Amino acid sequence: MSKMRKGEPTFGATFYTGSTTAIEVAANWGLDFAFIDAEHTPVNVDSHLEKLVMAALMGGIAPLVRVRGTNEWDIRKVLEFGATGVIVPQVNTADQARAIVRAAKFPPYGRRGGDASCRAAGFAGPGFQWSAYMQHENESRLVIPMAESFEFFDNIDEILDVEGLDVINFGPADYSISRQISIDYSMSHPEVDERLSELVEKSHARGIKVMAPCIPPVADSVTALKKKGVDMIIMGNDVLFLNEGCKRASQAIAESAAAR
Repeated sequence: MSKMRKGEPTFGATFYTGSTTAIEVAANWGLDFAFIDAEHTPVNVDSHLEKLVMAALMGGIAPLVRVRGTNEWDIRKVLEFGATGVIVPQVNTADQARAIVRAAKFPPYGRRGGDASCRAAGFAGPGFQWSAYMQHENESRLVIPMAESFEFFDNIDEILDVEGLDVINFGPADYSISRQISIDYSMSHPEVDERLSELVEKSHARGIKVMAPCIPPVADSVTALKKKGVDMIIMGNDVLFLNEGCKRASQAIAESAAAR
């Protein structure tokens, strides 16, 4: 994620299908990160997820894993698998944010449990040093809570003041569900747009980056998010891409039949 550290926007996609192929294809097309979902999918924090992380690493695309919640074992394991960052859904309070940092960071920031027999530590191979390993993990692994409820914004200042947060991922659909307003990933609802602007302003004031979805994933939408200050832009997801491809195929079949 060197581009992000230079202040440049980064681009990725979400992966729901649990397919290593989808991640490798995204890497081939030069996306920066793979948002691997283990919240809404059959993917668990197990050997299957490890393969998805490895596919991303081998392709040169940063794996970011969305876990099921603030469970410290899930958070620790995805980082030990080699994930570049951990995304945690439904964060509503500063105490939850502190629990994420505690699980993801080694002292002095947190209390992450350690074992050298994992990918993140190079399996304690040649030249392994505990001090260097822990410093590298603290400096390079992204802690990414999700802002996807009105409760997050009720407590936004206290949450963002928690030390150790790197990025906040804005979830417009779940925010809209929490407020019982129309659900629209394009964020056309004025309240949703206002919350994203508030998140960008307050996060950037504290040196925290912001991630948000780009739906539809077209140039005008990218430009609008960049102007708003979004740092990490999610250019759709593998299920969306499959739907678009199958829709075009279905339309072609229908047009061919009508032309007879």
